[in-house]
Amino acid sequence: MHRLLASPRREVTVSIPLRRDDGSIEVLTGHRVQHNFSRGPAKGGLRYSAHVDLDEVRALAMWMTWKCALMDLPYGGAKGGVTIDPSRYSTAELERVTRRYTSEILPMIGPTTRDIPAPDVGTDEHTMAWMMDTYSVASGHTVLGTVTGKPVSLGGSLGRASATSRGVVFTALAALRHLGLDAAGSTAAVQGFGKVGRGAARFLAEAGVVVIAVSDEHGAIWNPDGIDVRALEAHVEQTGSVVDFGPATGIDNELLLTLEVDLLVPAAVESVIHAGNAGSVRAPVVVEGANGPTTTEADRILAEIGTLVVPDILANAGGVVVSYFEWVQANQAYWWSEAEVESKLAERMDNAWCQVLAEADRLRLPLRQAATCLAVRRVAEAHRQRGLYP
Repeated sequence: MHRLLASPRREVTVSIPLRRDDGSIEVLTGHRVQHNFSRGPAKGGLRYSAHVDLDEVRALAMWMTWKCALMDLPYGGAKGGVTIDPSRYSTAELERVTRRYTSEILPMIGPTTRDIPAPDVGTDEHTMAWMMDTYSVASGHTVLGTVTGKPVSLGGSLGRASATSRGVVFTALAALRHLGLDAAGSTAAVQGFGKVGRGAARFLAEAGVVVIAVSDEHGAIWNPDGIDVRALEAHVEQTGSVVDFGPATGIDNELLLTLEVDLLVPAAVESVIHAGNAGSVRAPVVVEGANGPTTTEADRILAEIGTLVVPDILANAGGVVVSYFEWVQANQAYWWSEAEVESKLAERMDNAWCQVLAEADRLRLPLRQAATCLAVRRVAEAHRQRGLYP
């Protein structure tokens, strides 16, 4: 069973010839890995990054298997990637890359029984529109359920763009309640002000949490009386960074992680909480908005000092939950209101939180181990019930 769960079921590596705008030709490399589909078709993002390689895609595909199982979605895990720095290519070039990549992996993907891609690092709703169109042209008719994370005008779901951030905040508020802390008046620091962190800061503030520190790749800001998140968003729209936001003081990025707050939300990149700084983390609650922001050694240190860490496969699962809702809506050709989407998301996140908490109490484990145990057990049960063919 361990070998079955550790091994991807399918993986493909493809060459992607690209004609640049200046007429020159490049050959890029793309991957798609389907780790598991015992519980349903594979599901996972497509990322464009200069650092993409097959091992990274394999790891992310397995991560998606556990995340989907934990949220009780009828999916297995998959992931795709193209080794490319999208900032060095024009929109027309990225469209050609996407369409060629899609055509190369076409036999592996499909909306009902195979694999449903979604946006990830370096990709967005436009990428998904190109993928859906390429698949549809090959099929001879429009297939809206081919991908998720599409523009709303092409069968995307209302509430999808903010789903990951909302999921982070749902679990953060549940974790604060679990420790007997009221949202109103609690303090928070949010590392990262991108797709996840920006929405998380806004929704925390709307829930009454005082966000006193925020950072991005350029720097960090701090105001002990609280940051006006809406005003900060306007500042970022104008300047491209949180730096030099008037009503706040600039601080070191590393210092943000060790501020005395009730809630810390690392929502940027992986491995920011590590053996060197974990012992200095003073927040009683850490909610992982990013994938893998806490190293294994840091996890042990945080457990020893009694920090409640809500793991990424639970905290940031809102995106895949609403991707599932989008897939359901597209396959039924019936779309829900934003209020319906948010209500159903809240219910899913709350159920998963309660199940993980119960598992942690039953097994006397930290939340990360409990969540992983719960997810792996569900996939293993599906394996056993289906049997081995032939």
